[in-house]
Amino acid sequence: MFASASILAAVLLTGAVLFHPRLVRARLWRATITPLASIIGSGFLVLGPLLEVSYGAYAPLAMAFLCVLAYAFGDAVRFNIAALDASANRGHLSERLERSASWVLAFAYIISVAYYLNLFGAFGVSLTEVNDAVHAKLLTTSIFLFVLLTGWTRGFTALEKLEQLSVSFKLAIIAGLILGLAIYFAGHAASGELVVNPSTRTGAGALALVFGLVVTVQGFETSRYLGDEYDAKTRIRSMRLAQWISTAIYMVYIGLMAYVFPAGELELKETEIVSMMDLVAPILPLLLVAAALSAQLSAAVADTGGAGGLFVELTRRRVDEKHAYLLLVGIGLAVTWLFNVFEIIAYASRAFALYYGMQAAIAAATAHERGAPAWRVLAYGALAALGLAIAVFGTPAEV
Repeated sequence: MFASASILAAVLLTGAVLFHPRLVRARLWRATITPLASIIGSGFLVLGPLLEVSYGAYAPLAMAFLCVLAYAFGDAVRFNIAALDASANRGHLSERLERSASWVLAFAYIISVAYYLNLFGAFGVSLTEVNDAVHAKLLTTSIFLFVLLTGWTRGFTALEKLEQLSVSFKLAIIAGLILGLAIYFAGHAASGELVVNPSTRTGAGALALVFGLVVTVQGFETSRYLGDEYDAKTRIRSMRLAQWISTAIYMVYIGLMAYVFPAGELELKETEIVSMMDLVAPILPLLLVAAALSAQLSAAVADTGGAGGLFVELTRRRVDEKHAYLLLVGIGLAVTWLFNVFEIIAYASRAFALYYGMQAAIAAATAHERGAPAWRVLAYGALAALGLAIAVFGTPAEV
């Protein structure tokens, strides 16, 4: 009872702060909230159980690796923002890489929408009597058709407010989740019941799985495309701030989870977080499902709109937004019925890793063209090679 009351109080207090007019109007915070919402949009739902099942006591190290990797790719994107702001003229190689990267991002968005809506389906049935894969996919299919109908007939303007509201709602629930875990961790520590689970992944397999989880820390690149709303300096600051905040949230979250749940109590499934949090406090499962549904739908709407706009731009309007949405939903439905959530996560991770690798290659080419120090060119080149390696070798968790 104490834990549930404390969690609810934390959610309400955090929500009051996040919805405070002064914070809502703050320009830097408004620029930060977009990448921050994307970075922690779905990761907090699946990362905890997945990392603990796969890496045991080493889960915080795996999380740290993902955060450092994301920050390194973010540095390349920030360099490109600054370089483009300093001069609109780019070398021929940089221009070709940028157009290719945009195509990769468009298809990465398609897979990410499938990822978001499959999580929506899984969490949507998680507290019902029809909690199984088939009904989850049926719910996902219906939401895909809803997204298509909305985009085809009215556009997504009506749903954009949902995205704005869900961000603060989700962050408030994460605050409650972390407080609940802290209370649970403190109780286990005081009674000497902390556990050290063994890793079920080692060597190359452990690294390949981390590579397959890049999409769970993806989203910082959205700052790259907010040029119509914010100047380059604000976008760079907001992306860096979003990555700092998300890293702090993820490290505390995984650190608290990694040593309180015995391995025998855990299953590798997309909604395992609901079962785990039921042990922490009875109020958490309902809060998590509510956060999951709003977060996944708003993220899917945002990426659907982004993908549609990219296809229109890249095809020079030979494909309009309506037909782009139709293509997205068609591919998304195929992915939904052909693969499980963890396979979709791995494919999305590989697509985004390829995009990040190409952004690093653009940064290396731009740095070379502008006479930057050799170490910077080499660093971005190495990061580009790493992005390609992740795209090739990233693997899904085995259910």
